[in-house]
Amino acid sequence: QVQLVESGGGLVQAGGSLTLSCAASGSIVSVNAMAWHRQAPGKQRELVAGITRGGSTNYADSVKGRFTISRENAKKTVYLRMNSLKPEDTAVYYCNADILRLGSAYQYTYWGQGTQVTVSS
Repeated sequence: QVQLVESGGGLVQAGGSLTLSCAASGSIVSVNAMAWHRQAPGKQRELVAGITRGGSTNYADSVKGRFTISRENAKKTVYLRMNSLKPEDTAVYYCNADILRLGSAYQYTYWGQGTQVTVSS
């Protein structure tokens, strides 16, 4: 069994900051690419930021310069530091990770349950 558990969401005023965390647990051989997505009401889920095991990152244009994705491989954890938050950043944020489970020949993509981020104006 593999789980991704997110934490750190909440309510913040525009211009404020939040840091999200997502930890993988279970019978894991390796955690490879990890990413954060978000889904606002009535909109499709979109990629916010991704990071490879080696630390290469990519960001959606809408968050470049404001959000920073990072990871600690030893803790199987990915972070999303969000600065200068805007009301349009309000969404449920989901992490995902490509994970090779013990006893499996293939890696699969797992998703967390989501954490709500609300930015008030």
